[in-house]
Amino acid sequence: MTYPLPRNHFRVEWGGVRIGFCEVSGLGIELDAPTFRDGASHENSSLTMPGIIRYPHLVLKRSVVKGDNDFYNWFKTVNLNTVERRDITVALLDAQHQPVVTWKFKNAFPVKLEYSPLEAHCSGPLFEMLEIAHEGLSVENS
Repeated sequence: MTYPLPRNHFRVEWGGVRIGFCEVSGLGIELDAPTFRDGASHENSSLTMPGIIRYPHLVLKRSVVKGDNDFYNWFKTVNLNTVERRDITVALLDAQHQPVVTWKFKNAFPVKLEYSPLEAHCSGPLFEMLEIAHEGLSVENS
């Protein structure tokens, strides 16, 4: 019997020192579907055609630990229209820690760095989230 893959065992290779993340989102591809109508058409309706492929931003979320400033340091590489770009790989792992599904993002760079709120009544960990733009996604299913 084939079981669905659990989504809680994964690895992220992003060019930083620490690879432990509690959440990864933005694993997707979107296709614009513009509509148009030819003025000479006898039909009183529009046509829909495939348009530009868009990629939602990748979001990496992890707990903050003392001495690890990798997210902030990468974000600081932004200088006018230049930035340090990286290729990022997210792999869903099986019980033997081998990749089952792999998402590869090319020419990625940070666009937003955000920390969770500081709350006096909450004793949970502080999280940092890095939102990342990229120029393409490929998916490999083993």
